[in-house]
Amino acid sequence: MMPHRVAVVGTGTVGSALAHRLAEQNLAHVVLFDIVPGRPQGVALDISQAITHLDRPLHGTNDLTDTANSDVIVLTAGLPRKAGMSRDDLLYANAEIVASLVPRLVHHSPAAILVVVINPLDVMTHWVWRLSKLPPERVVGMAGILDAARFRLFIATALGCSNADIRALVLGGHGDLMVPLPSYTTVHGIPVTELIPRDRLEELIARTRNGGAEIVQLLQTSSAGWAPAAATSTMVAAILGDRQQVLPVSTQPQGAYGLHDLHVGLPVLLGRQGVSRVVTLPLTDGEREQLSQSAAAIHTQCQLLRL
Repeated sequence: MMPHRVAVVGTGTVGSALAHRLAEQNLAHVVLFDIVPGRPQGVALDISQAITHLDRPLHGTNDLTDTANSDVIVLTAGLPRKAGMSRDDLLYANAEIVASLVPRLVHHSPAAILVVVINPLDVMTHWVWRLSKLPPERVVGMAGILDAARFRLFIATALGCSNADIRALVLGGHGDLMVPLPSYTTVHGIPVTELIPRDRLEELIARTRNGGAEIVQLLQTSSAGWAPAAATSTMVAAILGDRQQVLPVSTQPQGAYGLHDLHVGLPVLLGRQGVSRVVTLPLTDGEREQLSQSAAAIHTQCQLLRL
């Protein structure tokens, strides 16, 4: 049987870290693409020399035809945030980058699942879906897994416990209006609301919403890379392994939670065909209102691109 094939488009911090993670786990034949001559080839060679048990091919290219017949295409080729920038500031520049790549990528890999890791995440995922002309279940964005990982870390730090004991869930857009859900967050099965006072929990929620900006402020000239790559590899593994894993991703609700005509972070079953089902959870009135506000902000951004 031929190994799975994953194309990683863009060799910035996220793309490079993702390629390393996929290669280290021997999940697939990884093809790294970038427009900068020599960069994807150099990154691929460096990664290959770092892994002593590399059992799948890993190579870099400046030719999009080398991505042909990919099972999964991960789009990371956007401009990163810098200090003082919001995710929304990247809207038009990254929309142009996406438009130059997606039709050609889909032409070479018409059966691929597309995973978007470009900000502003939910709008770019919707834009990729429009450009690709693929069924909605085959275009997803990475956000909720990363946001939940940040929420989980902050809770673990506050409690002084291992974050392995924590299960967290964050829905909504990947931005300031994301919706961390304490009602679905537990510490070894214990509701987090039983362990952390509400005012302290609100502080952790605020820090989660600001998690990416906090890293950008510290780094100044770049944005988070390792954590987004780890979250993306979880999605790729679920797809390639047809795990039907419940994960929060940016997806088309198609009426779930009363939402339509956009991509937004929701829990789904993710497997070889992409999203097989949006998981509908009972939410409190406050949580549902927050999710609606987050979706409305995404819709406003989509209108700027006339989506």
